[in-house]
Amino acid sequence: MATLLEILLLAVVQGITEWLPISSSGHLVVAQEYLGLKLPVFFDVMLHVGSFIVVLIIFWHDVVKVLKAVARLDFKSSDGKLGLYIILGSIATALVGFVFKDLFVSFFHNLLAVGVAFILTGSFYSLLYALRCGKQPSRPLNPLYAVLIGVAQGLALIPGVSRSGSTIASGLLLKVDREIAFRFSFLLFIPALVGATVLTGMDTESILIADIDPATVLLALAVVVAVGYLSLKLLFKIVLTERLHLFAYYCWALGIIIVLTQVVRF
Repeated sequence: MATLLEILLLAVVQGITEWLPISSSGHLVVAQEYLGLKLPVFFDVMLHVGSFIVVLIIFWHDVVKVLKAVARLDFKSSDGKLGLYIILGSIATALVGFVFKDLFVSFFHNLLAVGVAFILTGSFYSLLYALRCGKQPSRPLNPLYAVLIGVAQGLALIPGVSRSGSTIASGLLLKVDREIAFRFSFLLFIPALVGATVLTGMDTESILIADIDPATVLLALAVVVAVGYLSLKLLFKIVLTERLHLFAYYCWALGIIIVLTQVVRF
């Protein structure tokens, strides 16, 4: 049984790492491993509900405009094209998740794999910095780029691979404008999050049976929303000021520590 402090700690971890490019799933796996916790799936779903609320708060107007365009089957306007790209990217994410589901799930019980994933994530940011040095003209988002970014989001199901980092960095490597890459990353996140939450709930018979007080769950949800809102705003500034690569050092350090601790255990 988790204590209130442990639950709130996990909520803070989720709120920060869901948006900053350092992998929320990887941090939650590590946190639960070293705290000796095994929280019910219901709590994990609630954490993601908090993340969903944050995205809606910040991107509400974009979501409404895209939904209206899609409802009119208007795929020629800028909002309609964005809706089409979200659909294409979401299909790519779903295919990656479906094909590699068992492999990705196994990584959640393998801290060595999580450590390696953190190191690879840091290396990806370093590659981004190396390839984008200097001023480069931006390119418009297109169907191929949307699919590639969707694939990157699918690969971020691996704990230790940041969803926000991999999608934004992929967009930047494709020379998509920074603001557009940021916006698309989080609009693409919405259907993925809804789908994953629904599937998790359907896959778990005891989804409503949790040994956590409802008041504690609501408090944790509030913490995720408050902390997540601030960290997402911070990420936007980081992307615009071209400092995403600085997180490579954190990912490398954490990944190396995890790998070394696992090697020593063997």
